Amino acid sequence: MLKLKCGAQRYAWGTMGEESLVAQLLVNGGHAAEVDKTKPYAELWMGVHPNCPSSVVREGDEILLADLFKRHPELLADHEKGTLQFLFKVLSVNQALSVQTHPTKEQAVALHAADPKNYPDANHKPEMAIAISHFELLCGFRIPSEIVEHLRAYPIGQHLDKGWIVSLEKGGEQEQKEALRSIFTYIWKLPAAEIAAHVETLIKFIGHKRDSKVELSKLELLLVRLNEEYPGGDVGVFAPLLLNYFSLRPGQATFLGPNRPHAYLKGDCVECMACSDNTIRAGLTPKFKDVNTLCANMDYTMSAPPILDRSGGAADTYAPATPEFAVQQITDQTGSFSSRDASSLLLVTNGQATLESGGQKLNIRTGDVIFVPAGTEKVALTGVSCNFFQAWRAFTPRP
Repeated sequence: MLKLKCGAQRYAWGTMGEESLVAQLLVNGGHAAEVDKTKPYAELWMGVHPNCPSSVVREGDEILLADLFKRHPELLADHEKGTLQFLFKVLSVNQALSVQTHPTKEQAVALHAADPKNYPDANHKPEMAIAISHFELLCGFRIPSEIVEHLRAYPIGQHLDKGWIVSLEKGGEQEQKEALRSIFTYIWKLPAAEIAAHVETLIKFIGHKRDSKVELSKLELLLVRLNEEYPGGDVGVFAPLLLNYFSLRPGQATFLGPNRPHAYLKGDCVECMACSDNTIRAGLTPKFKDVNTLCANMDYTMSAPPILDRSGGAADTYAPATPEFAVQQITDQTGSFSSRDASSLLLVTNGQATLESGGQKLNIRTGDVIFVPAGTEKVALTGVSCNFFQAWRAFTPRP
């Protein structure tokens, strides 16, 4: 078992300084000496992705985890194909991330070949988010009746083809999807000046309600908030009218398959994904937007908020419908876990304990990230020194 040194991404949407869970984990786990109070700390990255690779420090020497695997392939199981198949993260979100999707493998290959600057990986990026705190997000399209209700209630709907709204309300499943595609594409491809004007009209409409002493809904408060976070007429302000807006309680999760639209809004989460940094963005961001690609490939399925179930028990396992990863929550009630079938990355988010396996003892605490080699039959959790110990183990299940 090896302790890792990991890095962080300081994206603008991250939580500032010491308030950020990412920053706290960085310092507590010895990944950084101090926190810059004036900078956001958005993501802690754990794994081998070249944009922020983890390393192993032993006896003063530091080696990239990816290079360690090249020297010692026996650390991994055969089905891991010589490297970690996943990227493990912690996110500390202070303001909305971009409205985005992630491509399929086939789409990723084509996008990377055509535009490697904006699509750095020829790999897909299915991902799962598990809430550590109260976690707000947009994910997947709302059911048709909710979308119709919003388009009739807010000014933007007056500028849409009425036939689209009728099809969305009364059509069959495929007709509804085509209508939604038309609506989304029309709004997102409007000229920037028209988008800004429509956003201004929407915010004034909500402002008139507030001035009339009408209590604003959670949706309306979010629309105002997004406009404040991304002023100047960002098309992403319209996203909550179409996408599910919900919150995850600590321990709840959601799985984001290829081309499912989403945007994280606020809170802390553990995130695991296939090893890729490909993102197709189209709103709520100053970064590169690829509206054409997003509109053409997006999954227009409409459903209730997608919340992923877990298996239950003291060692809860979240196993989404993708072969690259699963995540196990480990608490003071777990006792032990096995890394026999695949290597593991273990992140401690609360507490102190000792890991024992094959005669090796390793003291761990909040912020530590541990690599556990494949073939490790049993890892016992002992000496827990708090009321609530919490860690997260990411691994690639054996097929």
